[in-house]
Amino acid sequence: MAMAMSDSGASRLRRQLESGGFEASLYVKQLSQQSDGDRDLQEHRQRIQALAEETAQNLKRNVYQNYRQFIETAREISYLESEMYQLSHLLTEQKSSLESIPLTLLPAAAAAAVAGAASASGGEEGAGGPGSRDHLRGQAGFFPTPGGASRDGSSLGEEGKQRTLTTLLEKVEGCRHLLETPGQYLVYNGDLVEYEADHMAQLQRVHGFLMNDCLLVATWLPQRRGMYRYNALYPLDGLAVVNVKDNPPMKDMFKLLMFPESRIFQAENAKIKREWLEVLEETKRALSEKRRREQEEAAAPRGPPQVTSKASNPFEEDEEEELTVPEVEEERVDLSVEWIQELPEDLDVCIAQRDFEGAVDLLDKLNHYLEDKPSPPPVKELRAKVDERVRQLTEVLVFELSPDRSLRGGPKATRRAVSQLIRLGQCTKACELFLRNRAAAVHTAIRQLRIEGATLLYIHKLCHVFFNSLLETAREFETDFAGTDSGCCSAFVVWARSAMGMFVDAFSKQVFDSKESLSTAAECVKVAKDQCQLLGDKGLDLTFIIHALLVKDIQGALHSYKEIIIEATKHRNSEEMWRRMNLMTPEALGKLKEEMKSCGTMGFLEEALKLYFPELHMVLLESLVEIILVAVQHVDYSLRCEQDPEKKAFIRQNASFLYETVLPVVEKRFEEGVGKPAKQLQDLRNASRLIRVNPESTTSVV
Repeated sequence: MAMAMSDSGASRLRRQLESGGFEASLYVKQLSQQSDGDRDLQEHRQRIQALAEETAQNLKRNVYQNYRQFIETAREISYLESEMYQLSHLLTEQKSSLESIPLTLLPAAAAAAVAGAASASGGEEGAGGPGSRDHLRGQAGFFPTPGGASRDGSSLGEEGKQRTLTTLLEKVEGCRHLLETPGQYLVYNGDLVEYEADHMAQLQRVHGFLMNDCLLVATWLPQRRGMYRYNALYPLDGLAVVNVKDNPPMKDMFKLLMFPESRIFQAENAKIKREWLEVLEETKRALSEKRRREQEEAAAPRGPPQVTSKASNPFEEDEEEELTVPEVEEERVDLSVEWIQELPEDLDVCIAQRDFEGAVDLLDKLNHYLEDKPSPPPVKELRAKVDERVRQLTEVLVFELSPDRSLRGGPKATRRAVSQLIRLGQCTKACELFLRNRAAAVHTAIRQLRIEGATLLYIHKLCHVFFNSLLETAREFETDFAGTDSGCCSAFVVWARSAMGMFVDAFSKQVFDSKESLSTAAECVKVAKDQCQLLGDKGLDLTFIIHALLVKDIQGALHSYKEIIIEATKHRNSEEMWRRMNLMTPEALGKLKEEMKSCGTMGFLEEALKLYFPELHMVLLESLVEIILVAVQHVDYSLRCEQDPEKKAFIRQNASFLYETVLPVVEKRFEEGVGKPAKQLQDLRNASRLIRVNPESTTSVV
């Protein structure tokens, strides 16, 4: 009774939950109001949970039943499709049999008709008459000629091959265009498994159709039994077959090389693999032999010279022989040599295996063989095939030198591709690609440099990386392009200037744009100039280029630092008390001397000399004179304004020190650093007295 009540309660609860107007919030509210306590709610929750689990099991059971029905339906469809294909194949065979019946029966009937016609005519109509064999043959068009049985049999064989190919290719989607190729027939076919060339992972199941001039690869359609989808078509004259050694668990494999790709296939067993390799080689050899015969027939002379011209003018016989015989000999170029026949295929193999040297060696051998020989149509055809391979080889070599390739090998990594391009007569292109590759390498090396907190440390690393790369590039360029005369050296000079511009951009951003002090900038520029000097000692002088590129930034730095010194000098002059100082000890005096050497005029001069080059001569000299004039004008102004005789004497003593000690030292140091004296500094020192102006004025002119 309890079980019955439980089942009835569960069914009632299920109907309530499945009703269309069910609202969860209202249901929970009513349930909370009607329950006596927590126990009732827990029991109700357990009933709902049990109902949910039961519903889930029912859903799973229904899904499983539907899935089984779907599988059975799909299997039945597959069986039906297979039977339809078999029926189609049987109909095709029946059609072929019906088409071949007239070819065997009608000749006998026609022969009987001819015999009857001959007897009825009583021989009145001779050969060639309306009722003769020749007359009927002209009407029907299928009577065999003497010995024509074998020829008819061969033609039927070719027709059968074409019919077989048509039947098989009907199972391949997307290859209808192959049916329009005349003289094409099927040689061999079979299932294969394709593997990835790099990781040897299984890719897909395929079916190979080997025709007499090409190989068709079709992918297997698992959902459609016996059907395939067109994947690729490879002409046999551009296909190379390579046997892959067994390396368990990978075995029974062979590789197909087709520029610029390669594919690896696995046969079902060793026997089928051997059959594939043998049939492919035999078919390629037969195609090559056929092409060779066609070339020989095309190169053969068309026939003997006309006799009528000789008979009409016997006096010109010798002259005509001299003209015609050399022409016949000139048209003959022996292309039947085995290595020439296999040359396009060998070039494809070399390109696919990245044997660039071997490919260029074959091209050189062919050019040497055809040197000083005429160019009849067979030679032109061979040249066209070879030129296509040369274009492919050039594309591969260009890709080897592209900046997208790895740049870690340095300049020597490009030597192989560059040398082969030069051998192909592409010297200008090789030079352009080599320099573009090295520019990308230099740019990458600079960009990967880590910007240190210390500017001088970063500049040391930058100079080391850049100038070493420049030197390595120059040495490799000299090695690769030695003996070439195509303006490559000029191209290298232009490239070097461009590379130096790249270096200066990175240099200036870190040194000048960041507003470093003049001493730091001077040290950085000195490092770069020293590297240029070392490069010049090895035969590559780029000092003038770095001077031209840095002159604007250095000039701006000198002007900026000059203004800072002038402002600082004016500020100190405004607080000058003109009092004597007792330094007490010799150590303090020495310290003062060192400070005076490193500040003001002398400090500016020492740092500026590190930056000096001829283009900055006047900028440096004018800035130095302006700094000195600020000090001179301050002394002159103080001398005019001071009334105390003791202080006035002390000011005159400072003025004497400025003219007689400081200015000669500045002049001498400038001459040592520059290499020649400065007339402006001499004139300034020779002005031994202060020129006073209006006493009421606050300025003074020296």
